[in-house]
Amino acid sequence: MSTRSSAAHMEIDGLEIAYRVDGSDSADALVLVNSLGTDLRLWDPQMESLARHYRVIRYDCRGHGDSDVPPGPATIDRLGADLLALLDQLHVERAHICGLSLGGLTALWVAAHHPERVDRAVFANTGARLGTSESWDDRMRAVRAGGMAAIRDTVVARFLGTRFRAAHPDVASRIGDMVEATSASGYLAACAALRDADLRDVVANIRAPSLIVAGELDESAPVRLSEELHAAIAGSELVVLAGAAHLTNVERAEEFARLVVDWFAG
Repeated sequence: MSTRSSAAHMEIDGLEIAYRVDGSDSADALVLVNSLGTDLRLWDPQMESLARHYRVIRYDCRGHGDSDVPPGPATIDRLGADLLALLDQLHVERAHICGLSLGGLTALWVAAHHPERVDRAVFANTGARLGTSESWDDRMRAVRAGGMAAIRDTVVARFLGTRFRAAHPDVASRIGDMVEATSASGYLAACAALRDADLRDVVANIRAPSLIVAGELDESAPVRLSEELHAAIAGSELVVLAGAAHLTNVERAEEFARLVVDWFAG
């Protein structure tokens, strides 16, 4: 049995997509899918725990982190296809999947449309429909006018609760740096995918055992969206983390890791 930690790129749809694999090659595969405006480092708080149990695959969504920026807007179908292509090139037929926010929406798409590829799933701080066309258009106008620096503080305030930011300014700063370092064009492409994505008619097709994680104070993906997913996905379980905002894996790092490990252990 070999254990590794490797970072690399692979070509998907004409773009170089950055990914990283940690853990044992012989363990079950677990794919982690990031939120809008972050890169694969979002999952660093969980890696020590998860890599002990799984072959953990992380990647930067197109236009984010070290991945190439797409030439135009993205769609949720395209983001889901990127994830499937990554699994194909890594020769992973079936995997656990855990996505947060945009990553959660991507995970929902894959689980609904390609159930044969998903073993168990965690959908964190997400919903079948996130925001409104107007809210995403407003966000995109702000980025076009002032770049990523113009939305940094607003995004971090939605990502992390007031008390957490006050108690952990270093963490808030790291998340803010991650957001600001994201390509504006890549961010806009992903915003277009979120603006246009609506999976409310298909999430009931999900058959993978599903854990839905919500943050009590989440303004970006309010608890009611998780409740709607819970009602739509047969046999799913819902956990609401008290006092947490949008990035529950950051604010409740150890608890989130325990939930994920326990859930995927079945």
